[in-house]
Amino acid sequence: MKPMLELKNVSHVYVNEKEASLAIDSLELAVLPGEFVSLVGPSGCGKTTILSLLAGLFPPAQGEVLYAGQPVSGPSNKLGYMLQQDYLFPWRTIRDNALIGLEIMGRKTPQACRAVDDLLDEMGLAGTADRYPHELSGGMRQRVALVRTLASDPEVLLLDEPFSALDMHIKLQLEDLVQRTLRRLNKTAILVTHDLAEAAAMSDRVILLGRRPGRIRQIFDIPLDIRRLLPTEARRDPGFQDIFDSIWEELEAEDGKEGADV
Repeated sequence: MKPMLELKNVSHVYVNEKEASLAIDSLELAVLPGEFVSLVGPSGCGKTTILSLLAGLFPPAQGEVLYAGQPVSGPSNKLGYMLQQDYLFPWRTIRDNALIGLEIMGRKTPQACRAVDDLLDEMGLAGTADRYPHELSGGMRQRVALVRTLASDPEVLLLDEPFSALDMHIKLQLEDLVQRTLRRLNKTAILVTHDLAEAAAMSDRVILLGRRPGRIRQIFDIPLDIRRLLPTEARRDPGFQDIFDSIWEELEAEDGKEGADV
């Protein structure tokens, strides 16, 4: 099977008036169609930089970023990007917020409007289409952001800590909802998160990055019997704690390296 996304020997440097800083170094990564991969690691290890490169927001300083075997040269409606903040426009209704991507692409048709209404219903937002963002809770607003991301039918979802601002109960509900929806639609996804349990519960693979410059320190393959479960069920599986502990120990070892270097 050919990869959906690839990073080939990718490095990236941020430059300001005082210095140049190497954010990621010589990364090699391939994500298969339908796979869910999480990126975890210490703060500043380049997780969000990787998402931005995959999204085509800027080119790498070195190497290639490929989507379906073709170079990524800029943003594409084939890759949807969902952030921690929902960025809903307060003056637009929920339906109009969800339709904004299709509107920009000139694809706001009656059929598209019906499809968005169906997605809102599927996400537990029935009856909210004509309401405004300030009338919804944070969890409901994130559901609207997910509908907006899915409305343009992207092949890949790039998820940058989309649940981190939510309380645990709502967070777990959304993890299940997102996982169930992506499986039904057979979407590929890459999640950036600081929550190791979230990464282990949602993913086929968890990729641990080392400290800046970001390099892949270790890849954890989640057992198939846990992958088949929804995240809330996965967390209760007898084998889940062992996976979590393995990732935690490697992350702690990376933190210990920083202390030794000081």
